[in-house]
Amino acid sequence: MFVEDFNSQKGYRTRLEIIKDILAVAYDAGHSGSKKTRIMYGANLSFKLLTKYLEVVVDAGLMCCEDNTHYVITNKGRKFLELYSEYEKEAKEIEKHNNKRNTGRIELEKMLTLNS
Repeated sequence: MFVEDFNSQKGYRTRLEIIKDILAVAYDAGHSGSKKTRIMYGANLSFKLLTKYLEVVVDAGLMCCEDNTHYVITNKGRKFLELYSEYEKEAKEIEKHNNKRNTGRIELEKMLTLNS
């Protein structure tokens, strides 16, 4: 897949994660595009949510619907995936930094409670 999925273990996906998943399915399909069913299963969505999000991504110009059956990612959609990938990498780095900072704070707190 084009983009790593580091938030999947946290439970509910954000709007951006869902859109990224939809676009990733279309990206993997290449120029031939994907039918709704393939996108629904690939992005792990109900038909109702798929319909809602397909409208969003098509209206935003991230995908287009060819011959009313196949959804194809656009250049703008590819750019979205690239930017999302960068965002995801930065978010991981921030998370690592915050974890390290919190560990340091905990160590400092422990030092205050130890009898020297």
